[in-house]
Amino acid sequence: MEMKKLQDLFLDLLKDTYDAEHQITQALPKMAKAAKAPELKAAFESHLSQTENQIKRLEQVFEKMDKKAVRKPCKGMKGLIDEGAELIKEAPDADVLDAGLIAAAQKVEHYEISTYGTARAYALQLGLKDVARLLEQSLKEESDTDEKLSTLAESKINIQAA
Repeated sequence: MEMKKLQDLFLDLLKDTYDAEHQITQALPKMAKAAKAPELKAAFESHLSQTENQIKRLEQVFEKMDKKAVRKPCKGMKGLIDEGAELIKEAPDADVLDAGLIAAAQKVEHYEISTYGTARAYALQLGLKDVARLLEQSLKEESDTDEKLSTLAESKINIQAA
């Protein structure tokens, strides 16, 4: 796709994000299975449901723009997910693995926070206020998830791993 305007770049970002979210739905069950701490398992399972809703929200965004929801391979997310999968294969001590899983998940969250923040800014610039509101919901959810993971890490998981 030739990108001549911000709208083209925005659509490209949405396709990339749509793929990233689909990749995450494949990774989260594996992370939940690998986690030892019940709270961490629950956090990953909860985030899976949230991610499925974010996919639906992105489909609404495409619909509002009269575009078909299409995935463009997100290489950045693939790399982050591959790093988490590699950690699981290394099979460190269970407590250390939980701390590492949180770190891997937070890398993903920060990537998503950046992506949704940029997409929201583009939507506002393009005058797509309804689209911006949908993206803002996902941005808030990603920020909240990151905060929950930090709290879990700092209050329990990292302490046990030490």
